[in-house]
Amino acid sequence: MAAPKSADAPAPTAAPSDSSAERRQRRQRRQWRPWESWGSAAARRRRANTLWAAFFLAPTAIGLGVFYLWPVVQTFYFSFTAWGPFGGHTWTGLANYRRLAHDSELHQALGNTLWYCLYGLLGIPVSLVVAVLLSRPGRKGVSVYRTLMFLPVVTMPVAVAMVWRWLYNGDYGIINYLLGKIGIHSRYWIDDPHTALVAVALVAIWTTVGYNLIILMAGLQSIPRHYYEAAALDGAGPVRQFFSLTLPLLSPTLFFVSVLSVISSLQSFDLVYAVIGKTNPALPQARSVVFLFYQDAFVNNDRGYAAAMAFLLLIVVAAVTGLQFRLQKRWVHYV
Repeated sequence: MAAPKSADAPAPTAAPSDSSAERRQRRQRRQWRPWESWGSAAARRRRANTLWAAFFLAPTAIGLGVFYLWPVVQTFYFSFTAWGPFGGHTWTGLANYRRLAHDSELHQALGNTLWYCLYGLLGIPVSLVVAVLLSRPGRKGVSVYRTLMFLPVVTMPVAVAMVWRWLYNGDYGIINYLLGKIGIHSRYWIDDPHTALVAVALVAIWTTVGYNLIILMAGLQSIPRHYYEAAALDGAGPVRQFFSLTLPLLSPTLFFVSVLSVISSLQSFDLVYAVIGKTNPALPQARSVVFLFYQDAFVNNDRGYAAAMAFLLLIVVAAVTGLQFRLQKRWVHYV
């Protein structure tokens, strides 16, 4: 039975309601006042870090903008113009790009460039085999072999081309001399339209093997040795270890090398210019897109058309590189 309420007990009071003035004061207290936090120690530290970051990034950012981004913008603009023999340009719209679509010389040069790209990829297996052989435990003289194979990378392309022109010479070249010893008739390797492209591609492979070798050996050294020891205990031989361990674990390095090789092959010019020359009868079957760009821009002074050609090559490089990044998901294994 409930106890009776006392008459003297105070009546329950309702909770005080917030007035609009009090709510407005609480909102004002919660508001951020930048003039109050501007002078705080944390804010000063953030501003100092931002200024130092901008200071250190400025040289690289300015260099990229001046020497890379701005030339790309200029090239894109000039690709819509026509240049006169004494300078000056006029806007022509898409005329240069329509000309690209019907230029048979460009189509052949683009095909030659793609062949250079495919031949350049053949140098990666050669570099991989040499890197695996030099990375075997107990191998002596690795630094000497590595230095000798890297010398073509730091040698001037013109010097390399002069040596290989002598080797390829159809009259007294050492290649024909050695082939004659086994009964193969001599031929003019760099003057024959059927062999000129392959001859230049072999020189390009020879000059890039050393660079790929350094990168692949670094990738091989990053693979833990206990993987191979465990595989040997399971009965895996050298061949099985190469295909089951080395290739999967080295796939990120191989992908990096393949991207660099493709981009370098698509931009090939110096070896083509130095080995083949400008008066070679096999030049149409061996010149690249960059070689054709050089002729139109600096020999024929058709800079607007050359700019359109350069921008087309940029699109090709970006498309091929994007395709490589798309396909790498199927064969590259990141640990």
